Amino acid sequence: MAQQGTKVPAPPGSPTSENVPEFKPIDYAKFFGAGALAATLTHGAATPIDVVKTRIQIDPSLKGLNMATATRQIVASEGAAALLTGFGPTAVGYLIQGGGKFMGYEFFKKQFVTLAGGPENAIPHRTAIYLGASATAEFFADIALSPLEATRIRLVSQRGFANGLTSGFMRIAREEGLRGFYSGFVPLLFKQVPYAVGQFSVHEAAVEVMYRAMGPERRSRLTHVETTGVELASGIVAGVAAAVLSHPADTLLSAMNKGAGDKSQGSMSRMFALGREFGPRRLLTAGLGPRILMTSFLVAGQFVIYAQCKTLVGAPAGVEIHKEKKI
Repeated sequence: MAQQGTKVPAPPGSPTSENVPEFKPIDYAKFFGAGALAATLTHGAATPIDVVKTRIQIDPSLKGLNMATATRQIVASEGAAALLTGFGPTAVGYLIQGGGKFMGYEFFKKQFVTLAGGPENAIPHRTAIYLGASATAEFFADIALSPLEATRIRLVSQRGFANGLTSGFMRIAREEGLRGFYSGFVPLLFKQVPYAVGQFSVHEAAVEVMYRAMGPERRSRLTHVETTGVELASGIVAGVAAAVLSHPADTLLSAMNKGAGDKSQGSMSRMFALGREFGPRRLLTAGLGPRILMTSFLVAGQFVIYAQCKTLVGAPAGVEIHKEKKI
């Protein structure tokens, strides 16, 4: 956080560039690389949890089971390897999506801060900036993620669909074409945009609260381990928010990629019809416990890895618009 990017002098009469870092293409490449590594490592490691969570959501034989019981049942009937189903598209998909999301957040946050007149003027509008930057970045990242996410869910939810990423991807392309990859795009946005909004906005708010509580003097003396602890704690809080906000659409997306609903309907109509069929209780609670566990691990891990990777490659700090006054 203490690291600063290159500053751009404000042109005479224009406050919009005051104290805003100038990020070069190599800086955005570093943001992308750090975000890609953070996302693919955490999502890849969480594959077994995601498999169980997805199966609880869409498999009638596992409906209502807790995570431990569902895991035992899957392993008993299909073997331990079933817990790694979809690992390929998960790793590749989130390599691309994670890099795009973190890089995009840094980019759009900078643009919105500049539009607000610089960091000082942006402080009163910081929540709106966090929301706007995270939602916009996620939208563009999801365009790349959608085909791989559709492949992953098909592999997890339809046993025997394909042997792995390449064969699953090619089967969808051959049998369904572009529509097969993007039939769940709108529900994906309903899942991923709230996820990103919770991830980045709550993380920023939690970091601000912790740093304001300790004050600038104490903050300046933080060790590397203590700074990592701040990232970890704020990431866990952000992960819970991201899980709760994105869970209803995650349930619908899993069902739609399995083939549930009337395929002759458009994505929005199909999604709302399934929502009415599932009911609020199933949408809000089925598989939520495992999802909170998984998402807290994912988000906290991503922020820690992202911060460490940025330090290792010498990436500049992002634009900071926190309130500094101690609580």
